[in-house]
Amino acid sequence: MLSILNTTVKQQSLTIQLQQSEIKQLQSAEGTGSTYVIWGRKHCPNHTDTEQVYSGYAGGGYYTDPGSGAEYVCLPPDPDFEKTSGYDGGRMYGAEYESNFFGKDDEDVPCAVCRKIRSTSILMVPGKNKCYNGWHIEYHGYLGSGAHNHAAASSYVCVESHPEYLNAGVVDTNGKLFYSVLAKCGALQCPPYVHNYPLTCVVCSK
Repeated sequence: MLSILNTTVKQQSLTIQLQQSEIKQLQSAEGTGSTYVIWGRKHCPNHTDTEQVYSGYAGGGYYTDPGSGAEYVCLPPDPDFEKTSGYDGGRMYGAEYESNFFGKDDEDVPCAVCRKIRSTSILMVPGKNKCYNGWHIEYHGYLGSGAHNHAAASSYVCVESHPEYLNAGVVDTNGKLFYSVLAKCGALQCPPYVHNYPLTCVVCSK
């Protein structure tokens, strides 16, 4: 009888320790997480462990301005202004799809900032549409950038494979532009790459 009692006490103690360990893991996960931008969509992927920080507008420097910022930015829909004037040096424009690769030419580009709650790493992999083992896919699409012959620098971002548009209107005001990115053989090894094929991309978390 005593032996059975001891076994029961040990099992209860082990159960309590496991529960405490799980609680500590959950507590340590609070305040962690990682963020990423989904380009070309108004909302974050509908994953149980993903929350949307905000949905906004893609923007950046004007495509012909050599001194403009290179990166794309996701502007929030509710800006806060303090000063009402400033020196006209840096400039921020909206972004458009160029050509019909991502959809209709000249459509304005949406974006959303997403937080993967229990992830500590986010990785965009160019040239892939699925993640490597041990990583979880957030979204996939096609690599986008500015045009190689434009004065303004740009960066490479992953545009979602089924892009949406802002305002449902086509007005050619330019600004920061999104073009497809084609593989160019030479120093880039072909195979495995193929000359002039558009590059895919995938955003992965871990």
